[in-house]
Amino acid sequence: MPSREERRWQHHDAAKTMRRVRKQIKQNRKPKQPRCRDWMPADPDDLDALEVLPQSERIMPRGERERRQNVMAEALVALEKETDRGEATAPSEETPDQHGVVIEVSSSLCRVDLAGRSLLCGLRGSLSAQDTGFTNVVAVGDRVVVSRDGADRGIVESVLPRRSVLARSDTFYPHLQQVIVANADQLLIVASWRDPILWFELVDRYLIAAERNNLSPIICVNKIDLAEDVAECRAALQPYRALGYRVLFTSAHSGEGVSDLREALREQTTVLAGMSGVGKSSLLIAMQSSLQLRTANVSEQSGEGRHTTSQVSRLELEMGGFVVDTPGIREFGLSGLRRGELIRFYPDIAAVEGACRFGDCSHTHEPGCAVKAAVRQGRVSKTRYHSYTKITRALPT
Repeated sequence: MPSREERRWQHHDAAKTMRRVRKQIKQNRKPKQPRCRDWMPADPDDLDALEVLPQSERIMPRGERERRQNVMAEALVALEKETDRGEATAPSEETPDQHGVVIEVSSSLCRVDLAGRSLLCGLRGSLSAQDTGFTNVVAVGDRVVVSRDGADRGIVESVLPRRSVLARSDTFYPHLQQVIVANADQLLIVASWRDPILWFELVDRYLIAAERNNLSPIICVNKIDLAEDVAECRAALQPYRALGYRVLFTSAHSGEGVSDLREALREQTTVLAGMSGVGKSSLLIAMQSSLQLRTANVSEQSGEGRHTTSQVSRLELEMGGFVVDTPGIREFGLSGLRRGELIRFYPDIAAVEGACRFGDCSHTHEPGCAVKAAVRQGRVSKTRYHSYTKITRALPT
């Protein structure tokens, strides 16, 4: 069956055909003779005068009705042929290329991959993000149903349910979230040991986001070739390994750890996230040189990375799977998370909080806090505790 959009265009074509037929009839119509208004005899009882009058007034010229019927019949036959031809060429809703994956998003347009073919699509006006908790209708990775609107254009008719998302607080509407990527398998949190320095709080924020949104996290510490003491670098990440997180140490410059990263990404859809300048694009190029990505050095003035990836893009890997490269961000809000819920994302802190003197201890300033004692004794990581207190202060009660 043709789609709703195709049926609308068929009705539009039918209306144009009927207007064309009516115009043709009007052009071929003979001029009307002026009707006589005084044809009745002065004496209605004069039967001889009535006998010379026609029995009925002829409204149409002789044969005009038959001619019009023939023209209408020919037009209907032509219209049926055009409709049949349109149905034969129109893609069916059952056709596989009607279901695609969004690979790029830009304002009200997106690019959809349909079985290896790229199609630029607009969004159906009835689609809305209202009541979803998100500010955007579609995101890279979304599975969508598309109808064609010409040879090289399409319309996104609907967005299929998402199995996972990576989302952050919207800049203008903090109570809502902006979907960065949908339907990924895992989140690769890329940080650098130096230039820019490793920011543990941002790593923890990504770990929380991954757990909340059904993504498997992997921590990748890049630029270990800049570490003065590699053992120190590995020791700093030991608390995460002790919690069961997978941690990779890589260098896009020297190639160290790239083979391990390649295996971690094989046959998976992976989102790369992290600050600007940590080397996300450089790592991708080190894994697959055919990828066309921009790179840039860290700013010498600020010590922070420069934005080289300007938008989210989905890239296919030669070894199987996909990677979604995202622009570097310096802030990552946790919309919808409240202060009392944060502890469940810190199992190392939750393991000792039961010994606190107060049941509602915030683990920041109260006396008799078992968590602070565990930090002093080295049983809880100082960096993890620091991140916990920083994020706690940023969350609503």
